[in-house]
Amino acid sequence: MALRRLTLRDFVLVDELELEVQDGFTVLTGETGAGKSILIDALQLVLGARADAGVVREGAERTDVAAEFDTPAALQRWLDDAGFAADDTLLLRRVVDSAGKSRAWINGSPATATQLREAATELVAIHGQHAWQRLTEATAARQVLDSQTSVSSAVWAQLALHWQAWRAATQALARADAERETLERERERLQWQIDEVTKLGPGAHEWPELQTEHSRLTHAQALIDTAEQALQLLNDDEHGALTGLSRAQQLLAHTERLAPDLLAPAQVLVDALAQASDAAHTLGHWLQRTSPDPERLGQLDNRLAQWIALARRYRLAPEELAAQLEKWRADLAALMASRDRSALQAQAQAAQQQWQALADQVRAARQQTAPKLAARVTQAMQGLGMGGGRFEVALAPADPGPHGADMVTLLVAGHRGSTPRPLAKVASGGELSRLALALAVVTHGSAGDVHTLLFDEIDAGVGGEVGDTVGRLLSEVGQRFQVLAVTHLPQVAACAQQHWRVSKAAAQGRTLSRVQVLAPDARTAEVARMLGGAGTPGDTRLAHAQALLSAAGTPRRGSA
Repeated sequence: MALRRLTLRDFVLVDELELEVQDGFTVLTGETGAGKSILIDALQLVLGARADAGVVREGAERTDVAAEFDTPAALQRWLDDAGFAADDTLLLRRVVDSAGKSRAWINGSPATATQLREAATELVAIHGQHAWQRLTEATAARQVLDSQTSVSSAVWAQLALHWQAWRAATQALARADAERETLERERERLQWQIDEVTKLGPGAHEWPELQTEHSRLTHAQALIDTAEQALQLLNDDEHGALTGLSRAQQLLAHTERLAPDLLAPAQVLVDALAQASDAAHTLGHWLQRTSPDPERLGQLDNRLAQWIALARRYRLAPEELAAQLEKWRADLAALMASRDRSALQAQAQAAQQQWQALADQVRAARQQTAPKLAARVTQAMQGLGMGGGRFEVALAPADPGPHGADMVTLLVAGHRGSTPRPLAKVASGGELSRLALALAVVTHGSAGDVHTLLFDEIDAGVGGEVGDTVGRLLSEVGQRFQVLAVTHLPQVAACAQQHWRVSKAAAQGRTLSRVQVLAPDARTAEVARMLGGAGTPGDTRLAHAQALLSAAGTPRRGSA
């Protein structure tokens, strides 16, 4: 489950590059300023780091970075849930244009930078040359310890969830106490408004019905006159429509045998006569039950006036009154619930108890893990120029929070006989760098969340025999994980199974960075260059480089 291929197009000083990454331990070396960290920066970009136009090579329109991994089993479910194709290969791609606009893909489907970062947690762990600086922070110290406990991700999630519920209930209780008078005034206002509008009793659909009925009664006499005139035109004995239709139909009925083609209009007249008779019947029935109703009209006038007055008072349209009444009732119910102190106390107490049970579980796991982690790091320190040194993980009570109620402090004694002190009080940057390396090696010494580890000059401030130990440690880690390390130490470089050299070259008036996978002879030359030594003959450096490579068990010939 490792990084297999890294492809760059127009990234910083690189115009085009494709690298296949092997298992085991790979080093990146080069002269100062050659761009050794460019590959690390490119990998961080494709893993979701912040993008800006500065990563685009000068003169290019965009940069394009892609990284191909073996798909870890832990990501299969995540890929399915996020809608990405799940295959044996995981392809991450990031494009940034010259305006700083970024786009990303996972297995060919559009993705966000956040999704890239989520995937990265299962793919790569990056340890920078200033990793020790974070270890002085309480959050980082806690994360180091917690990563080694047996606490599941589900427990961590529940712990944070119950903490949020506890805090929310506590804040609601505090607000209820602090805003008691304000809430009471708000309650009285809502209740007064509700009572006033409830007296009107507006129905949800009453307003349009009132308007329709009022309009009909207002024009009742005109409607009656119109209906009577229409009925007269239909029923008049001499000139009414029914009389005329009936006569016309009878006339055409006598022509049935002589002119069959007149059957159709004759039938139309039969239908028209039937429909006109129905209309006359309906009009007569309507006139029998319809009459002006001044009393009902007065009632409607009064009802409409009440609606309009209340709506105007609350700056609403009349048709909004009924919905507003329901909203006020809901607001009042919520307000009354927020003032129920006993209920709020019960909620806060229940959330606290749930949080406390998980916090106790987490504390027990930390107490069990701390001495084991301290012993393993102490052992690693012995070969890193800190013989007799000691590492400790101290736990102390802290304010409750989403991660429990423990303060985690990392302590170190650099040599035998000294008292372990917090990392922030240790003066030697070299010691801290070595300690960070020891922690990185130890915390990934067993099956971890990721298979690829990147070390960006974490061996800064280290040299001599300690450098040999660092190289051997990284090589040992490389037997269990894929390790990529940017280094300036020839002792470290000699221990790698694969060696990349980064260099700068001028081409067509531009400065470009090149990455070369070194064959054995070129590797010997590169290690000799790293040995340096002003005035030291080249043959001597080559012999020393060959000795380092031989001591590390690295063949001088064969594939790199």
